[in-house]
Amino acid sequence: MTLGSSHLMPAPALAPLSSRRSTLDTTDVITTTAAASILGVSTNTLRSWERRYGFPRPRRSTGGHRRYALDEIQALRQAMAETQNASSAIELASKRGAGPASAARLVFALADFDQPQADRLLEESLALRSLERTVEEVLLPAVAEYESDTGPTAEYELAWRYGMDWLSALTRQVPSSGGQIDVLLFDASTPCDLDALCAQALELFLRRAGVSTGRLTPRVERSRLGRALRDLQPRAVIVTGRRFSLDTITRIVYTVRSMRTAPLVLDFRGMIPETAVVDQLDGSPLTARDAVLEALRAASPRTLAA
Repeated sequence: MTLGSSHLMPAPALAPLSSRRSTLDTTDVITTTAAASILGVSTNTLRSWERRYGFPRPRRSTGGHRRYALDEIQALRQAMAETQNASSAIELASKRGAGPASAARLVFALADFDQPQADRLLEESLALRSLERTVEEVLLPAVAEYESDTGPTAEYELAWRYGMDWLSALTRQVPSSGGQIDVLLFDASTPCDLDALCAQALELFLRRAGVSTGRLTPRVERSRLGRALRDLQPRAVIVTGRRFSLDTITRIVYTVRSMRTAPLVLDFRGMIPETAVVDQLDGSPLTARDAVLEALRAASPRTLAA
């Protein structure tokens, strides 16, 4: 079956982690020189404000250089225009906050291991954005900012764990119906994989759209897998993650397609090579959700879970 090309796309070739690392918009974080230029002060003055007032407060790049949140600097610039006094402007800007919740601000909170502040930022974002946009525009880019090609850092693992706990808690609040399910996910990722976080986001988005879901790993023994598939009768199977061999994933796909009424088989985030006869979902959880909904409606008249 050929699915709509508007949402189902070939998975892009996997780039090295070093080239995928910074998913946070680089315009959200600026250098000391750029921050000083925006404020119309010298870099020495900016650093003296940091020492004296603790604001604006930079984070450090991997090379140890200061990086300022652009929205925080812009908030300070506006306050300076209103007060014409540095100390008053700093007090005003720090009380007002740095503007709407953003990935850059969440990066700062996670860098400080400040979970209450991270919670507040996500709550602020939910007041302005849908949950789906909050996940895609704030949470996922902030966690991905810490991904490193040299292996997980303490900052990345803590940020990943925070994000996974947050998404999992929300997923549990949207119960999936018992018995037959609409979508079964085979998650071939491991803890601290960004793929796992994206898979959790996709499952949350699907449940919120009324799609009942279940999740297994590729470790399931083949005979038990067949029984589970017969009992669950999924309308679609999604494979995701990159921690299992292609042979293992191929075995799962073969077992799924051996069912009397074979469900759709979809690949999320490039687990299966493009040459395989499997429809590829775009790497964005929200775009992938929309594609799955479209495919389910086209493939079967079964009503989605309420």
